[in-house]
Amino acid sequence: MIVLGLTGSIGMGKSTVAAMFEDEGVPVFDADEVVHQLQGRGGSLVPKIQAAFPGTTGPDGVDRIQLGAQVFGNPAALKRLEAVVHPAVAEERQAFLLRHRQEPLVVLDIPLLFEKGGAERVDKIAVVSAPAPVQRARVLARPGMTEEKFAQILALQTPDAEKRAGADFVISTAGSLDETRASVRRIIACLTGAGDG
Repeated sequence: MIVLGLTGSIGMGKSTVAAMFEDEGVPVFDADEVVHQLQGRGGSLVPKIQAAFPGTTGPDGVDRIQLGAQVFGNPAALKRLEAVVHPAVAEERQAFLLRHRQEPLVVLDIPLLFEKGGAERVDKIAVVSAPAPVQRARVLARPGMTEEKFAQILALQTPDAEKRAGADFVISTAGSLDETRASVRRIIACLTGAGDG
């Protein structure tokens, strides 16, 4: 089994690309989605987060706005939160790999692959990328996003150029969806030996 790490900075189109891998029948582990489940209604992390950050949870699980207000721009609080979340996500990831161990290829969709040292845990890395003006327009179109918030997020992420330099594959989302899908198919063929790659 080949484990492909899929990553990309905010607004690059990583979720779209992950969905394309799924459409092609490749199992995808979505780290963000797992975090949402663990922090949602009845999620196993809700009591731990409530204990570490009182007042940040409710009947629907973690109130992401309240929690964000406590950890955003506060490195010590962020570290405390990561100490709760990361081991739980790692456990889910191991279970996913075990479930799909017969597959020729699986994708780990990990937004902070380079930032959090995940690159050592994958066989190959695909970086989703788009030109900076495209990225900026996409991110600033999101509800509640500001220039300041965007700048803070970018400051926490490895620059796109560095990610591309560390990648085995770069998937551009600057063109049409069909062009992006063709890139995804080429990577699958290359890694699984399927088709004429």
